[in-house]
Amino acid sequence: MSKAMLAAAPGGPEVLVWTDVAVAAPGPGEALVRQTAVGVNFIDTYFRSGLYAWPDSQIIVGAEAAGVVEALGSGVSHLKVGDRVGYTTPLGAYCQARTLAADRLVRLPDGIADDVAATIMLKGLTVQYLVTSTFRVEPGMTVLVHAAAGGVGLLMGQWLNAIGAKAIGTAGSPEKVALAKAHGYQEVIDYRTEDFVARVTEITGGKGCDVVYDSVGRDTWAGSLKCLRRRGMFVSFGQSSGPIEGFALPLLAQGGSLSACRPMLFHYIEERAELEARAADLFGRITSGQIRAEVHQRFTLSDAAAAHRALESRGTIGATVLTV
Repeated sequence: MSKAMLAAAPGGPEVLVWTDVAVAAPGPGEALVRQTAVGVNFIDTYFRSGLYAWPDSQIIVGAEAAGVVEALGSGVSHLKVGDRVGYTTPLGAYCQARTLAADRLVRLPDGIADDVAATIMLKGLTVQYLVTSTFRVEPGMTVLVHAAAGGVGLLMGQWLNAIGAKAIGTAGSPEKVALAKAHGYQEVIDYRTEDFVARVTEITGGKGCDVVYDSVGRDTWAGSLKCLRRRGMFVSFGQSSGPIEGFALPLLAQGGSLSACRPMLFHYIEERAELEARAADLFGRITSGQIRAEVHQRFTLSDAAAAHRALESRGTIGATVLTV
């Protein structure tokens, strides 16, 4: 048996209940992982609230975690019992232990602690695919990133800075602006007191950005399009303010032959080889010191509802972890 934060019906944070759940012995190609830390992400709230369709009558949310392999099923050759591992999957991480497909597990390097690993398997891999594959950022490009002081945003600012791109961020308070500037952004706009479209126009001398990475959605997408240069790319990878409404393809033509994409991490790591390659790139940048991956808030796993309240009220900065 294991304890987990189980949701029996869609709703607010209160639907997350600390409950006993059965853990199956690993079958062929599976591994049993005793978890040590779990990451918190906005996608967790999307599933919990019912914004995303539920696959079952009750669910365990959670998309990234770290732990130790306790048992292996037959046919698993890339892991051994006792290995420290991390993973990202759409659902199921808010628990003490779980059995899952072993090909989704990545062995953790010695230089990456469990709590850090639990916050980078989704967020860090998201940055990796966004800047290398969805739109390949090159030195000298100008990039706008919304939610620059969030978990993804702080990693992305450092990554863009390492590439040699000009990183412009938006954040919602003077404290968050300062934090983003300390993580690679050359310019950070406080969207609560400034018009980010006007400021981006000013910063770029009217040229606009090569790409906008937008995880906010409803509140920012229209302005994001106005921040792009001709033939720029709008990348929508989240909706923390709500789903985008009113988007129409003619807007891309009107903006200057723009492109738009709505990518998801799991389509970029479906193949084991691709997962390993992206994780190796991410881990290498962290262990070399090129990117700092930090935990800014900690809650116990049984207090996950409080973590959700803090996240949804924009009361967090950077990465949040649940300790197990």
